[in-house]
Amino acid sequence: MTFKRDERYFDFHGIGTAIKRAREAKGMTQDELAYVIDRATRTVMYNENDGQHPSLNTFYQMVTMFGISVDEYFYPNMTADTVCRKRIEILLNSMDEKDLPLVELLIKAVIDAKETEEA
Repeated sequence: MTFKRDERYFDFHGIGTAIKRAREAKGMTQDELAYVIDRATRTVMYNENDGQHPSLNTFYQMVTMFGISVDEYFYPNMTADTVCRKRIEILLNSMDEKDLPLVELLIKAVIDAKETEEA
């Protein structure tokens, strides 16, 4: 059996930008994020702006903290519908059990409105 070297390279710029947008949306500074993930502020800056790869644990901390689905970056050929469903699943998993009935009611209201519109 012959093996070929895997020459692929993962460009972190897209995820770095997503982390930056999510951080800013939460009103968090780079200093605050650096404190939470126990890294230097310049490391956060390099991850967000320069596409520098963080450690796996730091990567995990940041994407789960901000509810970022990495599927669209790791699997770029995935359909938009699948990516959206993954993001919704991540958001649902981050919610408290007491909040889920409210989300369920919202989903049902959207479905009812759509059925009424189609009738």
